Amino acid sequence: MNTASVRISLTLAALIAVACAPDTPDSPFVSTEVLDTPAGVGSGEPFLASGDDRVFLSWLEEVADGAHELRFAAFTGDGWGEVRTVQRSDRFFVNWADFPSITPTRDGTLWAHWLERGETGGYDYSVRVVHSDDDGGTWSDAWTPHEDGTPTEHGFVSVLSLEDRVGLAWLDGRKYVEGPDGAPATQEMTLRYRTMGTDGEAGPETLVDPRVCDCCQTDAAMTDDGPVIVYRDRTDAEIRDIYVTRRLDDGWSTGVAVHDDGWKIGGCPVNGPAVAARSSRVAVAWFTAPDDIPRVKVAFSSSSGADFDAPVVVDDGNPVGRVDVLLLDEDRALVSWLEQTGEEAGALRLREVRADGTAGPSETVTESSVARASGFPRMARAADGAVLVTWTDVQGERSQVRVSKLELEESPR
Repeated sequence: MNTASVRISLTLAALIAVACAPDTPDSPFVSTEVLDTPAGVGSGEPFLASGDDRVFLSWLEEVADGAHELRFAAFTGDGWGEVRTVQRSDRFFVNWADFPSITPTRDGTLWAHWLERGETGGYDYSVRVVHSDDDGGTWSDAWTPHEDGTPTEHGFVSVLSLEDRVGLAWLDGRKYVEGPDGAPATQEMTLRYRTMGTDGEAGPETLVDPRVCDCCQTDAAMTDDGPVIVYRDRTDAEIRDIYVTRRLDDGWSTGVAVHDDGWKIGGCPVNGPAVAARSSRVAVAWFTAPDDIPRVKVAFSSSSGADFDAPVVVDDGNPVGRVDVLLLDEDRALVSWLEQTGEEAGALRLREVRADGTAGPSETVTESSVARASGFPRMARAADGAVLVTWTDVQGERSQVRVSKLELEESPR
């Protein structure tokens, strides 16, 4: 499928005071190209992942008889490749905040995950994982990384590329039911991790954090010193700040706050963090709202996530959150978020922030909606250095996944 030829200049929003820095970098973008979407009407829950000189877009699309299909297409400089279907089912757990993914590994394997409803309904759903060694032509039998068998929530998955294996981090609700030894239910979500290889050999299931926020997305990235996972924690005092854990020689480290926001909230805000890594540089973006003041922040680490510099505020004063982050190089991060501009209206915006705390102007990619159905916009880097951005357009009678390509002024590094 060819891309649309229409090119639109980016609208630059006014710069707010986001850092105490002497200079403000110019916008890194020269234009954005609205791409023909490979997703049909009735699509949503998009996800982007880079690999093998391509960017993979996955999404869920409504089909006949109340079923959905998990579909994907790969983007190159020549446009979109063939749309392929991973799975068709009437048992998908379709949720605006908990979405499937396609992840390419370094050996060329494609891995996919989705969520499948259990027999008891409600929030009884499981993670299902498959892989393909023929570019999505055929897929392995589905596998479930958690073995507790409880009719509880298992989701908000992050997938790490580990050569010929993947690492899977997910939120696990097994503590919501009484244990086999009569232990009482604590109604606490946990963060767990497991690996799986193309040979079908699974690693041990590992408890990473015994008490985390109930339904905020996780994210993961690979540094030169190993993987990191970011998530929203939950303390006994109901402080729900963003934490990071690192995979060390003796296992996952105890999670620590990226920054002490001190956001005390009695329920889950459904607004998880995002992380990107390059060598030992790590950037984490997140939403927070202590004292009912909403903010989107980004913080940098030069130590593979062992510690972080003071965060930089990137929003325009009224953010909804739903963040993503990319590292353009080791000194520049690109943060995306939804900014509320009206009662139900919003804008998908981006801002470049540098590791020294300087920040460029905010860029409006598209007018959007703050309704749940608009989902969580995602970003990925294309082989030519451009940035692809995807979101769910809910302006019409039915939703549809959209994609734009943003060209950088500078050459990729």
